[in-house]
Amino acid sequence: MAGRNTYKEDEILETPFDYHHLLRAGSYIKPYSKKMILAFLISAVGGILALFSPMITQKALDDVVPAKDYRMLFILGGVLIGVFILSAIFATLRMRIMIKVSQGIIYDIRKDIFKHLQDLPFQYYDDRPHGKILIRVVNYVNSVSDMLSNGLINIILEVMNLLFIVVFMFIVDVKLSIVVVCGVPILAVFMLWIKSKQRKAWQNVSNKNSNLNAYLQENIVGARVTQIFAREEENAEIFSGLSDRCRKAWMWAVRYTNLVWPGIDTISVLVRAAIYIFALLVFVNGHYTVGTILAITSYAARFWQPIMNLGNIFNNFINNIAYLERIFETIDEPVTVKDADDAVEMKPIEGAVSFENVTFAYEEGKNVLHNVSFTVEPGESVALVGPTGAGKSTIVSLLSRFYNIERGRVLIDGQDISKVTLHSLRSQMGIMLQDSFIFSGTIKDNILYGKLDATDEEIEKAAETVCADAFIRNMPEGYMTEVKERGNVLSQGQKQLISFARTLISDPRILILDEATSSIDVQTEKALQQGLNAMLKGRTSCIIAHRLSTIKNCDKIMYIDEGGIVECGTHDELMQKRGAYYQLYTSQMDDIA
Repeated sequence: MAGRNTYKEDEILETPFDYHHLLRAGSYIKPYSKKMILAFLISAVGGILALFSPMITQKALDDVVPAKDYRMLFILGGVLIGVFILSAIFATLRMRIMIKVSQGIIYDIRKDIFKHLQDLPFQYYDDRPHGKILIRVVNYVNSVSDMLSNGLINIILEVMNLLFIVVFMFIVDVKLSIVVVCGVPILAVFMLWIKSKQRKAWQNVSNKNSNLNAYLQENIVGARVTQIFAREEENAEIFSGLSDRCRKAWMWAVRYTNLVWPGIDTISVLVRAAIYIFALLVFVNGHYTVGTILAITSYAARFWQPIMNLGNIFNNFINNIAYLERIFETIDEPVTVKDADDAVEMKPIEGAVSFENVTFAYEEGKNVLHNVSFTVEPGESVALVGPTGAGKSTIVSLLSRFYNIERGRVLIDGQDISKVTLHSLRSQMGIMLQDSFIFSGTIKDNILYGKLDATDEEIEKAAETVCADAFIRNMPEGYMTEVKERGNVLSQGQKQLISFARTLISDPRILILDEATSSIDVQTEKALQQGLNAMLKGRTSCIIAHRLSTIKNCDKIMYIDEGGIVECGTHDELMQKRGAYYQLYTSQMDDIA
């Protein structure tokens, strides 16, 4: 059953990681560079202070305790406590600064992704489950923000800390310090071996989580359909399969991640054992004191601590590289429908529309429209009818320039719409889609979406025109009634009426109605017809309707089928032809009868 899931997984990136991604990530770090430098300096001072503690301990054990200098012992103890307190204070300050930096980076990346998503064409959303898009904006950004803030500073700090430890260690004793450093080549070989395996494993986790999130989001939105068709058990089994793949991918990746710390810790223990062996058995002429051995052992433990920290950062880095790649992949997604370099502002539209030999395909080689040509005069109403999938919605989508056409031209008032700015074009068009989307907020907010500066009087007038005012006033708080995601407190017909009001209030010059009354009952539609006539008056309109009785009075009716215009004329003209439109109309009337 789990095999029925048809989500296409993100491909595993076989190419080496492009380090230009890190350079590019620097653009998000730069605005916070001063705060990060301050955090770095605070951490550096705290770290250097902490390195004096083994020397203080050595001094106490080798000189002060044998001399029974209790006054100096008390002073050294106070200094040691002071060092620990100052280190803790500096660590706290650094943490507070970096929390602000991390949240700032999250905000900036999300803002850029969201802005880019707003510009991406319909085709991008047609090709991808929305859950996969969502996980990149939310989860992936959260994951990489710490890497770009704390991760960067920690790398510098740990490297610096390592260098200072080496210096302090060699000051105490050169020979034993060399013993400690000899463990580094062993560690290097180990880390190089695990690097490539970790990256691929965590990319696989990223892909599996993306699929799971996409399926979960889709099923939350489609919960009603699931229950209508009693698909709960089947969906639960599919989800279980996707979840199991996530679990297995995670467990496989964690195997490599969990090797890093034990590997470093094992090397650290072996090195510390080697210190005692060399100090007590090999370098016997050195007459090493207890204080010296303990100081070197302490520095050895500290020497491996930044290395283990770097290993942890390295783990985090590898885990999040896949996320960083996906984030930039989204930001780099080309905006194919955009303003041309020489685009001009669309002049106030009069409403003349022309399609000149337009050919279009959603997928290469599968044309939906073939050399479509027609003309609509300003103020004319044209209806598009025909079977499902014939290309009706495609025509109105191209008129709004939601997609780029393959061949031909679409003209408004003689101006090629590919040569004008999208904002100046779409701001003069009113588009009512079959799926009337309602945003979270008040009913008033949803109508205002069409014209943000509209007055209450304009809002109410628009609602009255489309027969929405009555039911809105009967809502608990009238126009200020809160509607949640997708307007779940509204019926489908009410959503469409609110969408009508939203479209009307923008006062468009060209009006597109794509099955805009499909969810409105016949009685309401009859009452709405007067409002529709008022909306259509003086405007060029393109109407797609499944109820042919509503488009009888259109100036022009085009029957669309197999990617082209089969018939074109008024209702009476097409009925006299007794062609495709006649057959469709009479069959629909027979069904009603």
